[in-house]
Amino acid sequence: AQNAQPPKAEPNMQKVLDAMAALKPKPIETLSPEEARKQPTPADAVKKLLADSGKSAAPQDGVTMKTMSVQGKGGSFPVHVFTPEGKGPFPIVVYYHGGGFVIADTKVYESSVRALAKGAKAVVVSADYRRAPEHKFPTQTEDALAAYQWAIAHAKEINGDPMRVAVAGESAGGNLATVVSMMARDQKAQMPVHQLLVYPVVDNDMNNASYKKNANAKPLNKAMMGWFFKHYGADPKSPYALPLKATSLKGLPPATVRSEERR
Repeated sequence: AQNAQPPKAEPNMQKVLDAMAALKPKPIETLSPEEARKQPTPADAVKKLLADSGKSAAPQDGVTMKTMSVQGKGGSFPVHVFTPEGKGPFPIVVYYHGGGFVIADTKVYESSVRALAKGAKAVVVSADYRRAPEHKFPTQTEDALAAYQWAIAHAKEINGDPMRVAVAGESAGGNLATVVSMMARDQKAQMPVHQLLVYPVVDNDMNNASYKKNANAKPLNKAMMGWFFKHYGADPKSPYALPLKATSLKGLPPATVRSEERR
């Protein structure tokens, strides 16, 4: 088969992939969303790797977390507020986890969230937006916007600065971060001061060079991406589903885009 062997992973990442393989996950693209959510995750693989090395998998000191609730359209969802040590008020980052809009939650991405709170000395509000397919598009984008608006409205309550609110996300969460910026622009609302987009999903072209090169990569492959798009069920022509479909990206906040390249 073409590209049967994906590009080689970075050595430390390969250790995680080996630990992941030892947990014997089933191929996500063969499962229902309910089954997929029960599969081992890369976070589980890292914990196994640490345990096998005799190292603690406990969260690092220096960040506290509390769970609160945000009212979205037609229902509520939790947000997890991570606060660094110090006096404050801190800048705020509203964070959206990955998982193809279908699987995962803040817990799977918690190490990233904690590192961001500690490293940036910011309050990080991580949104467990309602997932597809049970909650149809545009629920995810509406929840993402509601979390951002909540962070501004409740900034003082969480020891944050309402005038310094950024958005961040990984994969599907990177999509939601930039979509929130687009929605705020289009509604002429307060804009995020910055976007941190970590390998964001912004298009559905599955025939580009990256998809061909990484068709069988781990832990995310082309078949899984098709599965995610199918279950997300978003309008492929909507810029709020796929930002590269927008007629213009002008007027958005500055962005830091981080991608991972295998070698």
